[in-house]
Order: sequence, then structure tokens, then C-alpha cells
Amino acid sequence: MTDGARYPGYRVLDKRDSPSWDEITRQVVERRIGPVPPRRYLNAEQWQLLDALAGVLLPQPERAAPIPISPFIDAMLYEGRSEGYRHADMPDDRAAWQLGLAGVQAEAHARHGRSFAALDKLTQTALLHALAEGRAAPSLWQVPAQRFFFDTLLKTMVGIYYAHPAAWDEIGFGGPASPRGYVRLGFDEADAWEAKEAR
Repeated sequence: MTDGARYPGYRVLDKRDSPSWDEITRQVVERRIGPVPPRRYLNAEQWQLLDALAGVLLPQPERAAPIPISPFIDAMLYEGRSEGYRHADMPDDRAAWQLGLAGVQAEAHARHGRSFAALDKLTQTALLHALAEGRAAPSLWQVPAQRFFFDTLLKTMVGIYYAHPAAWDEIGFGGPASPRGYVRLGFDEADAWEAKEAR
């Protein structure tokens, strides 16, 4: 934890051997912090692009070991996992990622003559703002750029980030509480075993 953290001294993994977690819960959490999946689906350029995108959307300069994002997207695509639905204007997940990443690269080349990963952070951020605000060049995209940005790229990256115990520490989340459960669920209430916020 860094000095001045919102939940100083809190570490959700300290619950690993407590009554808060049963064996199944421990196994689920261990998979999230265990060996990082290798690259098996994306090519090297797509992986580099994902890393660059994660560096802008979820910067982690304070972490000696950043929460890995790209490996878990690659694993999801390799294994064919999805949320079980898709928007009517989008193809299946694998095609959406392939076409969406190609769109980001095409946009970077059209605007700046370089790949997204080769741009400085300020320029990368401006490009992502353009996508978020619906200012992408339609001729460069085979999927809706704004839809890809919000519903595929951003949603997936944020989901992976906040599924990791290191992210739970920074927001004071107690993680899955099986079998113990959460009891005090009202506004500004917390169970005795939950993180204590610095005042």
C-alpha cells in the first residue's frame, strides 16, 4: 500500500485463511493472482496495442507489479469465453476485438502516421477521447467505434482490473464473502471485518 492510501494497511488477501472464505472462494481468488496466462490468441502487435490502451485507460504507475489486463483478454478470446450476448450492431466477440483493435490502429495511423503504441500518452488520450465522443472516422471502422470503445474495450478492461485483489485493496472491497456473507448493507454501514477508511 502507498502512503496516504484510502484504506491504510488493508489487504484483502489477509482473509485467505479466515472464516470469510471457503475453499472454493480461495481457489477462485488464487486463479486471479496465480500465473499470468501466456499470449495464445492475439498477435504481438495486437498485444502491444492492448498494453498501450490499458496504460491510458487504467494507468498503474504506483504499482511495482501492475495488474495484468492484456493476458486475461487474450485468454478470454483464446478460450472463447463471452458474456453470452452481443449487441445487434456487433459481430461475435472474437471478430469484435479483431476489428475494433484494427480500427484503433487505423485511426492512429490516419491521424498521426504511427501506431497507437508509438504515440505519446497525451496523443493516445486525445485519440481515445475522440472515440468516446463519437468522432472516429467511419471509413476506418468495420464495427461501431463508440460501441467498441465503451462496451467491449473499456468494460472488459475495467472488469478485469476490478476482479483482481490488488484493486480490491485500493477500494476497500472485502472480496467474495463466502461463506461469511455481508450483513450490514445500509448506507454508511460496514461489517466489523471490512476495511476501515482513513479519515
